[in-house]
Amino acid sequence: MKETNFSNPAGFILLGFSDQPQLEIVLLLVIAVVYILTLIWNTAIILVSHLSPKLHTPMYFFLSNLSFLDLCFTTSIVPQMLWNLRGPEKTISHTGCVIQLYLSLGLGSTECVLLTVMAYDRFNAICRPLHYSVTMHPKLLQQLAAVAWVSGFVESMVQTILVFQLPLCSHHRVDDFVCEEPALIKIACVDTTFLEKEVTIASVLYVIIPLGLILISYGCIVRSVLRIKSVEGRRRAFETCGSHLIVVVLFFGTVISVYIQPKSKYTQNRNKFLTLFYTVVTPSLNPLIYTLRNKEFKGALKRLLRRHPS
Repeated sequence: MKETNFSNPAGFILLGFSDQPQLEIVLLLVIAVVYILTLIWNTAIILVSHLSPKLHTPMYFFLSNLSFLDLCFTTSIVPQMLWNLRGPEKTISHTGCVIQLYLSLGLGSTECVLLTVMAYDRFNAICRPLHYSVTMHPKLLQQLAAVAWVSGFVESMVQTILVFQLPLCSHHRVDDFVCEEPALIKIACVDTTFLEKEVTIASVLYVIIPLGLILISYGCIVRSVLRIKSVEGRRRAFETCGSHLIVVVLFFGTVISVYIQPKSKYTQNRNKFLTLFYTVVTPSLNPLIYTLRNKEFKGALKRLLRRHPS
């Protein structure tokens, strides 16, 4: 029988990969480098999109939102993770755990909605090009971005309150490297059926439905692109959407694996690596995916560097 503690704990022990100390040393170095690159690349996208008038378009408005979100997402998790990877002591205060869960859930949920909004933008750009500038006007862009951010953090507040109302086991040992909802639910000493159902509902609202809307948008996009007679026109249309689609697959694929797939199909360590991927790796890949083959962005960056030589 689990030992319970109905008072708020002083803190939590994040087990992480403590059973593999050699792996932790490697992760410390790799994650530190990836985090620095994430900060540089995402900040570059925000600055270039803001400073270059040619990039003042709906696509780059949402891309700047995504870059800012990724900066916040990784910063809410990685510094604490690096601190715990440096040695055997792997603790986080109760307040720190609450804040981390609230921010990571809020930012993750916001990203689900924001990627859906970006798919809607691409749908209008390709399927309704003549009405694009009228439909995607600045006021609508701000409203869509606001809906993504507000809805994400409202959902996060509900989830966080429910999780930390649970009576927790006295050991407070969280089998993860972050304060993540599935791992925290596991150390509750009461029946968590209600909360698990609530998590399922939230997953449907913020993962399944957004992913379904994205797939519908891309179904319409593919149909419209196939009607284009010019091979060059088709290529440019697919390039416009390709980056977004890759980001969608990477992010939603790992989130579904952690939150929705039956847990019996995955070992706990595999879940940890999947969580590590969408919290650390994906935010660093997003800028590369969007800019590596983007001549428009690279041209804007070169113009800014020529204008402001070091």
